[in-house]
Amino acid sequence: MRFLLDAGQRDFAASLDALLTAADTPAVIRDWSRGDHASGRALWSHVADAGVFALAVPEAYEGLGPRPVELAAAFVELGRHAVPGPLVETVVAAVLLEGAGPGTAKRLLPALASGETLATVAPEGAYALDGDAAALRISWEPGRIRLSPGHGPVHPSLDPARRLTPLLPGGDLLALPALPALPADEAKAWARLATAAQALGVGLALLDTTVGYVRQRTQFGVPVGSFQAVKHRLADARIALEFARPLVFGAALTMEPADVAAAKAAACEAAYTTARTALQLHGAIGYTAEYGLSLWLAKARALRTAWGAPEECRALVVSAGDRRR
Repeated sequence: MRFLLDAGQRDFAASLDALLTAADTPAVIRDWSRGDHASGRALWSHVADAGVFALAVPEAYEGLGPRPVELAAAFVELGRHAVPGPLVETVVAAVLLEGAGPGTAKRLLPALASGETLATVAPEGAYALDGDAAALRISWEPGRIRLSPGHGPVHPSLDPARRLTPLLPGGDLLALPALPALPADEAKAWARLATAAQALGVGLALLDTTVGYVRQRTQFGVPVGSFQAVKHRLADARIALEFARPLVFGAALTMEPADVAAAKAAACEAAYTTARTALQLHGAIGYTAEYGLSLWLAKARALRTAWGAPEECRALVVSAGDRRR
């Protein structure tokens, strides 16, 4: 099945692509990896002004959403340009804070929608992404969430731009188990949808870069891209990405946990496959930190297991299929 964005959605994605193309994101990524957040925060403000984070915030709290299809289209572009920061986590925070009650939502959600506040979320026992940059740090436990008072030391990640930090215990409790259950499944579905779309964008960028490279690199007097084996590897990557695309946008239409899990597994595996192909066809230069390809390679690896490893997502899909029989 082929899912097509409408004219407004395509224009929105194109405008975001133009904004990020002009932003020199590789420099922003390298600054962010060193803990220098100034350029990243400036880019974050531009992304927020385009309405990206407002897509996850209901209109009652100064947002535009919830609009998962438009959010998926936006996150494809964010992935295509490897924008750093707790992008997915801010979306998850919006869903959790809405579930914590109207008082909390009214107090905290407008700042997320406007981009004034960066948020991060750490499920129980996990590190928080970019806790050193986020002003709003949420510790997510079964049936409740807390606003953490701070964070611990930064830990390295597969992707240097993904700075992992433990959250400090304590802080304000925003929801108690006695209250209606938090939308845990809904929040996880939004997290996986945004991650899947981001991974799809990363994979598309890696494929475009690699196609351009093999057209220019020559061996035996001809472009490397003319070799049949190279064409086959690139075709396999293209097919994997194109099969993942309708799963991502189909999941955005239904927001069923199993559909989103399938999209997440497919898109992240496609991006990872494309990353391996890109590295092989670039050769040793692909490993070097100075070469921009490494920024996308690292992100493809990290997104593969973020918010659910492939085997976890596949198990959810199989389980949902068994229940339908």
